[in-house]
This record gives sequence, C-alpha cells and structure tokens, in this order.
Amino acid sequence: MTDHKPLVWIPYPIHDLAIARLGRKAEVVFGYGEAAVPFKDVAARVEGILIRTGKITAEQIASAPRLKIIARHGVGVDSVDVDAATAAGVVVTNTPNSNLVSVAEHAIALLLALRRKLVIADRANQLGRGAESRPQLIGHELQGSTLGLVGFGRIATALARVAIDGFGINVIAYDPVLGDDDIRQKGATPMSLKDLLAISDAVSLHVPLLPQTRHLIGENELRAMKKGAVIINTARGGIIDEEALLRSLEKSHLGGAALDVTETEPLPAGHPFYGRPDVIITPHIGGQTEESLLRVAMDAAECVCQALSGEIPTASVNAPEHSRLAA
Repeated sequence: MTDHKPLVWIPYPIHDLAIARLGRKAEVVFGYGEAAVPFKDVAARVEGILIRTGKITAEQIASAPRLKIIARHGVGVDSVDVDAATAAGVVVTNTPNSNLVSVAEHAIALLLALRRKLVIADRANQLGRGAESRPQLIGHELQGSTLGLVGFGRIATALARVAIDGFGINVIAYDPVLGDDDIRQKGATPMSLKDLLAISDAVSLHVPLLPQTRHLIGENELRAMKKGAVIINTARGGIIDEEALLRSLEKSHLGGAALDVTETEPLPAGHPFYGRPDVIITPHIGGQTEESLLRVAMDAAECVCQALSGEIPTASVNAPEHSRLAA
C-alpha cells in the first residue's frame, strides 16, 4: 500500500467502471477475492467505504479514525450503523434513483407471475403435467384490478406509472409521510392502510425497514386482506411477519406471495416457503440488472469522490454536526 492517495475499501464486487473511476482518485483495496484484505488491516488508513452487501458496524467505524464516507451501493442503509457514523462525523450516502426502474419492473414481473400462475405452470410443464394441469392454471388479468402500494416513494411511483399506463391497473397508495394531495399528484388514489388492504387484489410493499415498519404487515393486516389477494415484497425483509404470512397461505386466505427479500437471506434449506406453489422467492435481485448495477456503482463511486475532495455528497442520508469531510 502507498500513502499518496486516500484509501477506499470495497468489500464486495461492483462494476469495473466504478472501480476505475475510484482508482483515479484513490487507492482501492478489495475485501473479496483471492487477495482479499480484511477491514481490520485497512482501518487505520481507510477514508472511504463503498459497500454493496454486508454490514458496517459501530465497532468498525470507531476503529477507523480517518474514515470520511460510507457509500451504500443501493437504497437501503439499514446495513450501516448510521447513528454511529453520524456521531463520528462520517457521511453516509445511498443511491436512491439508480435502481428504481429495475425494482419497479421486478415487482411487476412478480405480480404477473403470481396472478397468471406462471411459476406453477412452468413446474407442471417441466414435469410433463402441463396439459392435465390447465384447469388449475386459470389466472387473473391485471387490467381493471386494484394494486395497493404501501409506501409511495420513488420506486412505488415508478411502479404506479407502469401499472397504470401499461396495464390499466387501478393504483391506490398508503404513505404516512405524504399528504393525500401529494399521492394524487404522483398518480395514485390515497387511502388508509386498513382500507387499502381490504380492497386490493395485490399489495406491494415499498417502505424502509425501521422499528416502526418491522412486521408492519402482521397477522391482523394479512387477515384484513381480500381473500385470494397476493402480496409482493421487494423492499426489505422484516416488513412482513413471515410466520403470519405462512399461516395465511396455509389457510388459503391469500392467493400467493412473492418475496425478493426475507428476514433471513438466504432462507435456510427446508424452509416451509420452499416448495409451496403459492410462493415465489427471488434472491434479492430486484435491483440487479446490467443497467442499474452500472448506475448504482457509478453514483456510489461519485459520492466517494465528492467526499474525498471535501465536498458534501449529493446523496447524503445524514448530516454529521462535526463532519470529517473538512479534515
């Protein structure tokens, strides 16, 4: 390692173009691959971290006296101890706009797969039972159905546009932060969570994982949903009480669930969700397209470069009172 450039640590692979961008500004050290360098070996010198998966803890932040920025490759920052970072003067950033199209499209794909029973149909056909299974493979059209969005931020707004303009879906939304007029201006009909659950043919979750949103959709909420409705989660595991969801599916109250995120990732072998014809599990790939991975990586890298130049990054999620950016 040399001392003439600030050191940036990347613990998980990101796009090569973003690495090249960082390499013009910093010494880039990787925490993966055959020559992986653990965090403890760079803690004394590291000034920037660009993290895609894994966690950055308070202990790691405390051990890095020169750390200026933790840049998240993605939207959620629940994998970073933001309070500890703020207290230490470390800026935390995310990439809120970079993968919204990919996640919105993934939610639509999951909605189609559930309502048209595509996964069940594929499994039956692969086993040579396609023709005999046709009576059980009658699905539902999306046109004219009602989609309830819980949380109405950037991704949900993009999803609403596709749903309304592309499929003729009626979109309703609940967001405790936005006013009714704001929701209407963004294209949906505002509604309370209780009413949304009661009339939606499909519910899609788009809220961050916070103490107040953990198990936001629990036993009572699932029971309040329309019989035969489906639920989709591309936000964060933990927003749905998965044990309650399993009970609802076993009672045939819900018509299905599609989860790109779960409380434990990956789910352990033998989990009761596996093998169920009414459950689709994808391995947290909602934002994972060639296009979005490039945008996310480049945006995160740009935040790191801004911080290393002493600038406040454009996508900061915190505002430390005594920031290290000027140091």
